[in-house]
Amino acid sequence: MDLFEYNYMQRGEQNAPLASRMRPVVLDEFVGQEHIIAKNKLLYRAIQCDKLSSIILYGPSGTGKTTLAKIIANTTKNNFQQLNATTSGIKDIKEIIEKAKMTLGMYQKKTILFIDEIHRFNKTQQDVLLPYVEDGTIILIGATTENPYFEVNKALVSRSILFELKPLTAKNIKQILQNALENTTKGLGVYHAQISQDAIDFLADISNGDARTALNALELAVLTTEKDNTGALKIDLATAQYCIQKRALNYDKNGDNHYDTISAFIKSIRGSDPHAALYYLAKMLYAGEDPQFIARRIIIAASEDIGNADPHALQVAVSAAQAVHFIGMPECRIVLAQAVTYLCCAPKSNACYMGIEKAMQDVINVQIKSVPSHLKNCHYSGSKKEEGELNYQYPHDFLGHYVQQQYLPDELIDRIYYEPTENGVEKRIKETLKRLGKGSVINGTNSSK
Repeated sequence: MDLFEYNYMQRGEQNAPLASRMRPVVLDEFVGQEHIIAKNKLLYRAIQCDKLSSIILYGPSGTGKTTLAKIIANTTKNNFQQLNATTSGIKDIKEIIEKAKMTLGMYQKKTILFIDEIHRFNKTQQDVLLPYVEDGTIILIGATTENPYFEVNKALVSRSILFELKPLTAKNIKQILQNALENTTKGLGVYHAQISQDAIDFLADISNGDARTALNALELAVLTTEKDNTGALKIDLATAQYCIQKRALNYDKNGDNHYDTISAFIKSIRGSDPHAALYYLAKMLYAGEDPQFIARRIIIAASEDIGNADPHALQVAVSAAQAVHFIGMPECRIVLAQAVTYLCCAPKSNACYMGIEKAMQDVINVQIKSVPSHLKNCHYSGSKKEEGELNYQYPHDFLGHYVQQQYLPDELIDRIYYEPTENGVEKRIKETLKRLGKGSVINGTNSSK
């Protein structure tokens, strides 16, 4: 390294963004991801003991994947190399592998290769790594925002331990922001900034588990805010909103407003109002609500409030949930909007929901002696084929593939659980049940009788 390169690196570290400067260098500085990095966990012990095997770290941006790799680089006694899959190719991989062979042969030191955005390597590029991960020439650390089971070579996945990093909690983000405000060496401590609690809460919530987003907003707030006439540098909620270019909403993801909003969202779908449902969907997404949580609620609504009035509604909802998992924000908002508007405009029925509720109550409250004898299984070895068990009538042997016979236990012989409505497909279902003598209850009596 010459003088010019040294000066460039020194200036680079000083001028790096706050999120880069505040990156932890040892495990004890790392915040969050306690489910994999707590002191009694496998990954923590492996890093501390420098006994790491190949791993793949996956999870959303700003959750600590690259940070963990940097900590490993600072901790390990092995040779550490780094590639970014967006700018590297097979030539770069082969050069590192050749150096790794030499290092292993001459110094008996293994090489840890960290590949950021590993999912961006194509199959051929990933295949180049495989034999050297297999024989231990290199220890692979892959980082990806995508699901490795879909985006990474299955052979590499099978030879690695997978660790999922989850979005940081609001508590984690607040701690990271506070550390940055107090750190006088790498952080913003020299500015002695005073930030209001509602501004801290807002940044922690709106960053949606991404520490980099929160730190970038905090740095911008501190650097662009002038001191007041008392010489104090104060950051309020309005400044925090401006610096992250988002307006604070009355939406606490763990508070009452969260439940009020999702309730209004579901009731708007039930009430067939696509305009209101889209508004509440937009509000939740803007506030950083987990799209997969919204998708799960849509699936429930498809069965609870639409059911067999439009059986396709459940297919649409499940497909939307799968798409949300695959593509994430911001594009998945379009998928959610499609599912929401479909459900709003679909015919409605809660017959399935009411049916299972009534059946569950009978399961709890009614003592049943036995399944009707002709419905019992008489095919297993040692079963007793009593006279009643031989009286089962096989519906496919009869005209229309239907024959009248008892299916409910004797104690529930007159129960009607499923009462289809006149809406959508259920109108045809209702006509079919009436024709088969399985009609609905009207004023407490079986209308088929």
